[in-house]
Amino acid sequence: MGNGGRKGKLKRKEYEELLEPLELELVAMARWARATGVRIVVLFEGRDTAGKGGAIRAVSQRLNPRQCHIVALSKPSEDEQTQWYFQRYIKHLPNAGEIVLFDRSWYNRAGVEKVMGFADDAQVEAFLQQAPVFEKQLVDDGFLLFKYWLTTDQDNQEERLRERLEDPLKRWKLSPIDLAARDKYQAYTDAREEMLAATHTDHAPWTLVDFNDQKRGRLTLVRDLLDRLPDTHIDPPELDFPELDHEPFEEEYGVLRPIPNYSMD
Repeated sequence: MGNGGRKGKLKRKEYEELLEPLELELVAMARWARATGVRIVVLFEGRDTAGKGGAIRAVSQRLNPRQCHIVALSKPSEDEQTQWYFQRYIKHLPNAGEIVLFDRSWYNRAGVEKVMGFADDAQVEAFLQQAPVFEKQLVDDGFLLFKYWLTTDQDNQEERLRERLEDPLKRWKLSPIDLAARDKYQAYTDAREEMLAATHTDHAPWTLVDFNDQKRGRLTLVRDLLDRLPDTHIDPPELDFPELDHEPFEEEYGVLRPIPNYSMD
C-alpha cells in the first residue's frame, strides 16, 4: 500500500487552503517565464485513473491559457504513423516564455502501446534508446523538462474505475482500453520499471509522486515543480488605474436583450 493509504485523505477545504499559496507561486512562475523567455515542458504520466487531469488543472487553472498550453494527443493519424515517432510531439513544444503540460506524452510508446500491443518489441526498444537522446537535445537547447509519474495502488484504481462507470458525469472518462488495463496492472508495473531504467537520466530525471490521495499528490507535485525552478519572483508591472470621472454606466440594450436569468423555479 502506498503512503496515501496510510494517511487520512485530505479534505477539499483543507486542500484548497493549502493550494492557494502554491497558486500564487505558479502565477509568479509564469510571469518569470514570460519575462525571461524560458521554455517549460512538464510531462504527466501514470496509470489510468491516477489523476493526471486533476494534477494538470492544479498547475494550470490560474495561468493564462495563451501562455500555458495543455497537450493531450489522440491516437496517431495514418500520416503520423509514417513519421519519426517524436515528430508529432515536437510541434507542440513551447515557444519562448511558454509552458506546455503534456497529458501523456511520447512515453505512450513505453507504456500503453507496449502493454496493449500497439507497438512491437523493436519499436519499444528503439524508443527507449532514442528518448534520452531526444531529451538531451531539448535540455541542451535550454528547455526546462520535468517528468512526473503518478502512482496509485490497484485498490484505488478499481475504486476510481467503478466511480467512472457509475457516475454519468465521469462516464466519458472510461474507455474499453481502461477496462482492459485492469488485468494488466503488473504488466504496466513491469513496463514502467523498464522505462525508468532506460530513461531516468541526469539531464532528464523522473519523479514519482504518490497519488493514492489525489489531493495530497497534487500538492506534492506542484511543490516539487516550484522547488526545482530558480528564484522566479518578479513583481508584476505597475498599472495606472485612475478613478472614473463619472458614475458607472449601466448596460444598455437596443437590438436584443439578455435571456432570462437562470431560476430554480
